[in-house]
Amino acid sequence: MSDQQPDNGNSQGRPRPPGPPLRMSRGVFGWVVFILISLTLVMVVMQGYPEQQILRYDQFLMEMRSGNIRSVVIKEDKITGELAEVRGQGQPKEFEVGIIPGNTDLLELAQELTKYGAQVELTRSNSLVIHLLLTFVPWLLIIAFIWFFVFRQFRGVGGGPGGMLGNFGRSKHRVTSKEHTHVTFSDVAGIEEAKDECTELIEFLKNPKRFQRLGGRIPRGVLLVGDPGCGKTLLAKAIAGEAEVPFFSISGSDFVEMFVGVGASRVRDLFKQAKDNSPCIIFLDEIDAVGRRRGAGFSSGGHDEREQTLNAILVEMDGFETSDQVIVIAATNRADVLDPALVRPGRFDRQVYVPLPDVKGRLEILKVHARKIKLGPDVDLHRLARGTPMFSGADLAAIINEAALLATMANKDYVEMTDLEEARDKVRWGRAKKSRVVDERERVATAYHEAGHALVQCLLPDADPLHKVSIIPRGPYGGASFSLPEKDRTTYGQRYIRAMLRILCAGRVAEEMICGEVNSGAAADIRQATEMARRMVVEWGMSPKIGFIYYGDDADKSSKWFDLPGGRDHSPQTAQLIDEEIHKLIDEAYAETMQLVEQNRDKLEAIAQALLKYETLDASEVHALIRGETLRRPTLSDLLDADQAGTAPPVARPVKSEPPPEPRLGSDPLPQPG
Repeated sequence: MSDQQPDNGNSQGRPRPPGPPLRMSRGVFGWVVFILISLTLVMVVMQGYPEQQILRYDQFLMEMRSGNIRSVVIKEDKITGELAEVRGQGQPKEFEVGIIPGNTDLLELAQELTKYGAQVELTRSNSLVIHLLLTFVPWLLIIAFIWFFVFRQFRGVGGGPGGMLGNFGRSKHRVTSKEHTHVTFSDVAGIEEAKDECTELIEFLKNPKRFQRLGGRIPRGVLLVGDPGCGKTLLAKAIAGEAEVPFFSISGSDFVEMFVGVGASRVRDLFKQAKDNSPCIIFLDEIDAVGRRRGAGFSSGGHDEREQTLNAILVEMDGFETSDQVIVIAATNRADVLDPALVRPGRFDRQVYVPLPDVKGRLEILKVHARKIKLGPDVDLHRLARGTPMFSGADLAAIINEAALLATMANKDYVEMTDLEEARDKVRWGRAKKSRVVDERERVATAYHEAGHALVQCLLPDADPLHKVSIIPRGPYGGASFSLPEKDRTTYGQRYIRAMLRILCAGRVAEEMICGEVNSGAAADIRQATEMARRMVVEWGMSPKIGFIYYGDDADKSSKWFDLPGGRDHSPQTAQLIDEEIHKLIDEAYAETMQLVEQNRDKLEAIAQALLKYETLDASEVHALIRGETLRRPTLSDLLDADQAGTAPPVARPVKSEPPPEPRLGSDPLPQPG
């Protein structure tokens, strides 16, 4: 994001106004290093003076008369010199006479020293002044430096009376001016209903008198709610871009610091600057960081910084006048944990849901992101949109970017459909591990596992049509079967869910039937089947014995002042009945899948052998194998052998078959209820 840039002149030749005086900018760490270096230099200078021993005047006379003084410097108030020999071990030769008697004749003393063989030098100087300067001036310089630079920086940075310490209370928001807000509604696709709800905000910011004429009050706060990556931040920027107003953006975590009261101070500073620059938009990203429900679980005792910050936000939003052209937009994907006072009318009194895009929305998003890359003639964005259910806008942007990278690494002139499909699989399931060495027994088990999934998915009419099946390891999985839904589902019928349960059981059933043993490769299938059966019983009311009763986890349970023993809202007998119903659903699905696979064992064998040979099969090839036809297309080994022999590679012969339903790539096996 770009900060506001000051305008220091114009294009009409008028003189530029004088800018602010240059201010030395250096971090606290730099000042500390500078002080340490100065102290080190002072110590070095002080160590440059020779170490001396202090002699009493009588000791000096005794050394003189014994002829042990080599040289002497006699000043008006000081006698220093050097001994010829030192009697104590480790003592310096240099000496200084401590106290000189007042009646001492220095000239007579010099003559006597000469008589005993010492070299004498008589000087006249203001040694006291020099001594004081050498002793105190370095420390005075250090103190002056600290006072005039460090303390003044603490006192002056930030331009306010609080100085550097007061600067902690300044808001850390980022400002994007209307000249630098280049995002508009044309850059936002797939959330048309959310854009329509925000249109009146733009009109209010552009023409507030239109609403004041009839006495209407525009919402003070708008809460954008949706899954991560759905475009909440992009929508807020587009509102500012369409209204051509400044955009103040800050994250909820930027309010809270280690100092008490900083969060509330930053809130006040943010709203003050926003009112001074109205009309404008304040965007609070991840508002749940400071806007969580107060009360039980909010505070651990004592002063809670988040609670004070939330209180400041509530007070500031109540302080808006009708004429204040300031719109507060907040974004979160956890609206259920926000404090009720934050979402009441008068504050964030409008909630705009930003959903995952549907097929049409995904197509529009792909078109927006595909503007920046070169697409090949075989690219079908509509097919890609159908093959990406439950993908967010951020996921779709990643697909386009990954496809461009793949095409670049392959030295292609444009992005092809195969690049987009590989990018889609990479974004959702991870990169294909084609170079991974797999044990042959494990490879065979994976082939039968994926063949079981593909076979049952093709045989069940209520399941999503198959798109392709592969035994190439991808991400944490040894293989994968992909489906391609014909439509986006907001609700899930019981027949569709039961078909999904049988598809999940098919991999383990095929392994057990053909290989004679089971392995841990079905762990993800087991987890998803168990979760799906549990939701059928406790959330979706699809069990006759449990009935039309909800026994799932309560998201608002933390706010309840009561709770049943054991942390459950139902009796142990009901819990046992729930477990029995879940077990019954999975057992029935497993038994029916076992019977279905046994009846089509030859088809399972054909699909598994084709997977071992080709590693990846598309839907038309799987349907051909189920009809008993034989695949005739070159393998990778055939292509390599033909290249070495210099002959033309074998040509794939099309399989004569009835066209299956148009393929569609499926969402996660576990459906999320709408």
